[in-house]
Amino acid sequence: MNKMYPCPYYNNKQMYPCQSCIKAFNQVYGFNNPYYYDTEADSFTKIKDYGPKPFVFNIEEVTKENNTFRTALWTGEHLQLTLMSINVGEDIGLEIHPDNDQFLRIEQGDALVQMGARKDRLDFEQDAHDNFAIFVPAGTWHNVINTGNKPLKLYSIYAPPKHPFGTIHRTKAEAEVAE
Repeated sequence: MNKMYPCPYYNNKQMYPCQSCIKAFNQVYGFNNPYYYDTEADSFTKIKDYGPKPFVFNIEEVTKENNTFRTALWTGEHLQLTLMSINVGEDIGLEIHPDNDQFLRIEQGDALVQMGARKDRLDFEQDAHDNFAIFVPAGTWHNVINTGNKPLKLYSIYAPPKHPFGTIHRTKAEAEVAE
């Protein structure tokens, strides 16, 4: 059942709160963790790890709302989904996953993707933007650099899982310390 919500764009229709209202709600109530409005549940839902339970959601909306460097949204036995927000001029960090294939999808922003067989020889470079998918084979050195003028919002799927259940790294520095 839809409810009426106070919104600066209220137009006498039943509606869900706009992104500005969600951000104001978070500020007023002091939430530090990202929340998004779940239209199915008709409530605010915390961005957290929902695995390995069944979970259905709007991946584009949640990815864009995430403001942490890395948050595990779903961790199963064989697969993991993490959300990432990379600040302007920053990068994921040069890394390799010896036993993990990885899929990334950009929902917002511009990036330079680099990959290679050696850490000192990233001979693959490709610009990527909104709606681009990136496939990283296991054992490949890779980095994704935010080349745009707003945070780069993306999600990453690892198979098998790479990070512990419930991982939240608010900043890149926090992620580096944890790794």
